[in-house]
Parts: sequence; structure tokens; C-alpha cells
Amino acid sequence: MDADIDGVLAGAVADGAAPGVVAAAWSDRGAYLGAAGEAVAGAPMATDSVVRIFSMSKAVTASAVMQLVEQGRVTLDEPAGELVPYLAEVQVIDGFDGDGVARLRPPTRPVTLRNLLTHTSGFGYDFADAVLAQHLPTIEPAPGNSQGSYEHPLTADPGTRWSYGIGVDWAGRVVETVSGQDLGAYFQEHVLGPLGMVDTSFQPSAAVHARLAALTLSMPDGLIALPNEALTDGTPYEMASGGGGLYSTVSDYLRFTRMILEGGALDGARVLAEATVDEMGRDHLGELSATGWSSTNPTFTADVELLPGQRAAWGLSFLINTEATAEGRSPGSLAWAGAANSYYWIDRTRRVTGVFATQVLPFHDPKVLAANAAFERAVYAALG
Repeated sequence: MDADIDGVLAGAVADGAAPGVVAAAWSDRGAYLGAAGEAVAGAPMATDSVVRIFSMSKAVTASAVMQLVEQGRVTLDEPAGELVPYLAEVQVIDGFDGDGVARLRPPTRPVTLRNLLTHTSGFGYDFADAVLAQHLPTIEPAPGNSQGSYEHPLTADPGTRWSYGIGVDWAGRVVETVSGQDLGAYFQEHVLGPLGMVDTSFQPSAAVHARLAALTLSMPDGLIALPNEALTDGTPYEMASGGGGLYSTVSDYLRFTRMILEGGALDGARVLAEATVDEMGRDHLGELSATGWSSTNPTFTADVELLPGQRAAWGLSFLINTEATAEGRSPGSLAWAGAANSYYWIDRTRRVTGVFATQVLPFHDPKVLAANAAFERAVYAALG
């Protein structure tokens, strides 16, 4: 059983999808943990190799938000600007003047936490939003790790379209404001610590950093290794990236996905109420759909079409397939990914979950997508 999945990982490396691959899966029938290839030049990818999980951070942040919702300290539909002032001041780009300067106006409705968690706030990413990509070079950049680096205008009115962006980063700011803790400390006390996710953090220790896999750029003529630097220089965050700043291992992240699979608890540690997990896992888009994006930065991401051939729904941080997938996911399964081609899914119907990670850019690389799909199929064949 494990040999079949091992073969998928080894095949991904042999085919040039990635220098190294690491993956984990779990179901009621068994578990899998394996790795293939190299983490850095001359050093093997190991099952405890540390990876930048980028947007897989979003589900952790959403869980923290929903803990505060359970406690009655926030609601999903109150104006988020009542908690974080910038969200009350944010403007919408309404075209550009002849000299390329954005025309700004107030939004037609306030931004809510539900908007932030479902990518319907109007916030974007410049790599996925041509309007934002046009605007950001015209303004003075703010220092990294600062709140100012996230103070972008909206490119649509809240609630009017799905647009992938920095909304979950702002949801993390809400957690900090309401809890009185920085996001890393809150995660450690209320999510990571209870789940035993010992290798997951915003700023990894020297010992954890020593296991960090290198980023690689996939180019038409092959893979190019990038300097193996952390996402942070070690200086304190003014605003941690709840949308994309975590490091983790596939074993750690599998503990998180298993918690969701099990309805909010794992090994006696309850992180969320089962009703909360149900709420996070239902479609919150109404008549909208999660369409994907056209890339404005092909070095960072390819064009993305989510779930081709079916409507893509979105929960409170999760992509939701509305029909069964060719790999085996049941309708209503939860999933998402990280920019360096890491992926996870949670199938609460068949009770299967898996995590697959490379450190390859750009996101949505065709070879890695094929390898991830092969991994899913092999997991369902062995464990589903």
C-alpha cells in the first residue's frame, strides 16, 4: 500500500515536477507519511522537512476567528471596521485618471468577517488582480511585516464578487485586536499547542529552520534553486500574515486537517465545536462562485481555474467541490493550497484527508498538479 504512494512521490521527482516532495494522509483504514527527492541540494527531503505553507495558513486563521465567534466576542456579519479601523476607512478603486492615478470612492456596504473569510470583501492580491497590480506601483510601499503593507484599496464592493486576496490577513488582525494577543501567540495557545503542531509557526526557531526545504523556480528549461531564506528576517511582526505566513510540516498540518475531519477535536483536544466546523464547511457564496484568476505575475502563479467543469464553492476559508472529483473526493469536500505548490483536502464523507507539499514556484504548476492528483488517487485506492 505505502509502496504505491511512495512510487507517486518518486515519480514526481523523476519527472522533474519538483526536486523534493513530502506528503501525508490519514483515513479510518490507515495512515501514510513519505518523502522523495531533495529538500536542499545534497540533502534528502525528509518526512519532517519544514515547508512554507503560504495560503494553507488561511484555514488556521479562520479557525481562530471561529473560536471568537463561538465565544460571542465577534460575529460574522458585523462591520469589521468596528474592530479594526482601517476596514472602516478602506476605499474602492473606481477606475484610473489619465495619469494612472486610481479614483477612489467609499464602498457601498461595510466589510464583514464573513467577507474576509470567503474572499468576497473586495480585497485582492496584486498577482491575481490586474486593477490592484496597476495601482500598487503608483504608491509608496510600506515596510514588510507592517499593517501598512496590507492597507490596499478594494477592487470591488463587498459581497459582489469572489476575488482571491488579503482578506484573511485582515481577519487575523481582527483576532489580534479582539484577543489582545499577537497572532502567533494566539495560535500557539489555542490551535497549534492543543493539536501538538510543534513545528508550525510564523518565525521558526533555528532548529526548525535547519530543516527548511528550499524554494525552486520552475522555468521552461528546468528547475532553478533559489536561496533558502526564511519569509521573515526575524524582526517582530507588526502584523503577522494570517493569510500566508506560516511554516509547517506535512505531519503537523495533517493534525490540523484531521481535527477538521473529526468535527473540531483530535486526540482529546477540542479546538472547535462540531457545529462550527459544519458552518465553516458549507457554501457561503450564494449566487457567486470561486472562479480563479488570471495571473499578473507568471513567475509567482500561473493562471488558475478552480475545479474545471464544475461550480467551485467557498466556505469559511475552504474551497468546496460541488461534484465528485476524478481523484475521488466526495461532493462537499474541503481543500486549499499554498503558493509553493502545496495542497490539502478533507473529505468528511469518505473520511480521508491528505497533505502534499513541494516548494516549487509558480503556483498551479502543471507537473505538480498532475503529481498531486496522482497522490490523491493513490491515497483513495489505498486508504479510501
